[in-house]
Amino acid sequence: MKRTVMSGLALALAACATPAAEGPRLGPSLPGCPPAGWDRAKLNALKAVAFEIADVGAREAFAKGITTCLGSHDPALRDGVAFEALKHMLRGKQLGDATKKALVADLVGKLDEADPLGVRQPFAALALSEVARADRIDPYLTEDELVKLLVEAQHWFINIKDYRGFSETEGWRHAVAHGSDLLLQLALNPRVDAEGLKLIVSAVGVQVAPAGDFYIHGESERLARPILFAAGRGVMTEAEWSDWLMKVATPEDADKVFSSEAGLAWRHNVMGFLQALYMNVVVGSDTKDDVLRPGLEAALKAMP
Repeated sequence: MKRTVMSGLALALAACATPAAEGPRLGPSLPGCPPAGWDRAKLNALKAVAFEIADVGAREAFAKGITTCLGSHDPALRDGVAFEALKHMLRGKQLGDATKKALVADLVGKLDEADPLGVRQPFAALALSEVARADRIDPYLTEDELVKLLVEAQHWFINIKDYRGFSETEGWRHAVAHGSDLLLQLALNPRVDAEGLKLIVSAVGVQVAPAGDFYIHGESERLARPILFAAGRGVMTEAEWSDWLMKVATPEDADKVFSSEAGLAWRHNVMGFLQALYMNVVVGSDTKDDVLRPGLEAALKAMP
């Protein structure tokens, strides 16, 4: 697979997943978090041993229970314990297929839950990216289940309206970046066909430049990643990519690009996205995404 050259991406992902080791609980407690049989002291002790739980039944029960903490007000609990524990267990192949399928159902459900603080949905998406990665590495979903996951991910992603990134008191939200990570894992999955890849490309296009919001937390680079891998898989021809990229680079009202905050936000976000793609196509070692280059050069030249 392509080794991208966006060093900022790795830093941004690490930042999302590595808040302060411990921190004060912010806001009210969350029902079900910590899960039954656990308290903060036990969770801290588990983190200290890299989330290793020897007993299989206890481990799988913990994995299914800790998802509630993805909606915690406390960033150290939500990010540094709940997400990190799930990531460790999934990447270590420590969970059975039935548990992974239960996680898919649970996390997809969380994408639709009320989320006043704005953390539950983006962290459910980030955890889903690890669940999707696990299927890419060692398939456990049926074809229909994989398609359903893709459709659910795309539907949630295109409807994101909360563009908050990082808060020093509340930690990361980062819905667009986390959703992009989920789309990336699906784009990498060889069982996702051309139709599915085009759905991912279309979804990314919706969030390249949200009205009036400036991306300042690395969102543009994260959005570029599923596009690079979709291009590398030959999902679209050079002409089709050129047409899509030119549409991305065409403002709805060219007269207001430099005379309104919305116009300036659009230009800032689109330019960041196109430049991230171009840098990787030109400097990256994988030639499969060179199909993007003519369209990127034309789109960059056409930018107001």
